[in-house]
Amino acid sequence: MNTLKTFAILIVMVITLASCKNETKAEVKTIEVATETTKEIDPNATYAKAEFTIDGMTCEIGCAKTIEKKLGKMDGVKSAKVDFENKLAMVEFNEAKVTTTSLEETVTKVADIYKVSNMKTVDAFSAN
Repeated sequence: MNTLKTFAILIVMVITLASCKNETKAEVKTIEVATETTKEIDPNATYAKAEFTIDGMTCEIGCAKTIEKKLGKMDGVKSAKVDFENKLAMVEFNEAKVTTTSLEETVTKVADIYKVSNMKTVDAFSAN
C-alpha cells in the first residue's frame, strides 16, 4: 500500500513538473515619447556668451546636467554647457531676452546650494 502511495505521489509530481513550462514570451509594447521641439533662433538677435563658475555641485548627472537643462530651456538661450569637473558654465544667449542676472537666478533656483561666481561675458568660450 505504501509503495502504491509513493508511486502515485511520484507520478503526480512528474506530471506537475512536466506540465509547468515557464516559457514566457516577451511582450512588445510601443510607447510614444514626446520629443523636444527645437528652439527657433532669431537671426536678427544679438547673441552674447557668458562664462561663470558654479559652486556646490556634487555630481555630473544630478547637478551639472540638471543645471544645463534648466539654462538651455530658458527663452532666449541658444546653448548651454555645464562642465562639472571645472565647475564652469558656458551659455550663449539673446541679449534682448536674457541677462547675466537671470542666468544666475536660474541656477540658484535649481537648488539653494548652488552659488554663481566669476560671471563674465566673453568673445569665445574657454577651451577645456
